[in-house]
Amino acid sequence: MYLGLGSNKGAARNAPDAIQGRTSRHRLRRRYDCGMSRTRIKICGLTREEDVAAAVAAGADAIGLVFYPPSRRALAPARAAELRRLVPPFVDVTALFVNATDAQIREVLDRVQPDLLQFHGDETPEQCERYGRRYLRAFRVGAPGMENSQALLKSCELYGSAAGWLFDSHSEGYGGSGRVFDWSLVSSESARPVVLSGGLHAGNVAAAIESVRPFAVDVSSGVEQSPGIKCADKIAQFVAQVKRADGN
Repeated sequence: MYLGLGSNKGAARNAPDAIQGRTSRHRLRRRYDCGMSRTRIKICGLTREEDVAAAVAAGADAIGLVFYPPSRRALAPARAAELRRLVPPFVDVTALFVNATDAQIREVLDRVQPDLLQFHGDETPEQCERYGRRYLRAFRVGAPGMENSQALLKSCELYGSAAGWLFDSHSEGYGGSGRVFDWSLVSSESARPVVLSGGLHAGNVAAAIESVRPFAVDVSSGVEQSPGIKCADKIAQFVAQVKRADGN
């Protein structure tokens, strides 16, 4: 899914707004305005052909493929390339990395040809920008140094070149926790498109959209029957609730 307009040199002055005080709000004065009419949807952690088909049939804007070996949703590049070939035009493929080596990332770029990169580890801005590709930067809300909105602001400011900022809940280790974080720490009034993740499912995604008004929502465990095994009915229900929240 298209999550941004490329590099924005002025974007680093802005970040999620749950920040109190005139100074912080002044720093948010140039919010990203996507003029969106609906919330985009990414289904992440796909491992099977039938799950790709279910996500596409339900109307997902993007799918996510995981390249983090400790994850139960991790794929080898060759397997990911097989799934990628099943994705039709206008549905984007996102490649998720966690502190991957340069060689690992370049192999995925060559074999899978993702539309968007997602960095979910400790990658620096320079590492994220190295490949000349549009990328999402994930922020683990509640992690050390990101416990409150001011700390999130400082972290986000470093990644003004990101196509979007993805907010997930903190857990031990890396990857999604399947837990909800305090949505009040995040606002759509940020310099880059906000992608909301962390513990979303059909039962709470409408409330999340109402609270945050994100550009997109990202779900993995909330549409699964077991780790890495998606449920077509849950995917359809999730998409239906997003549309309901959008008034469609």
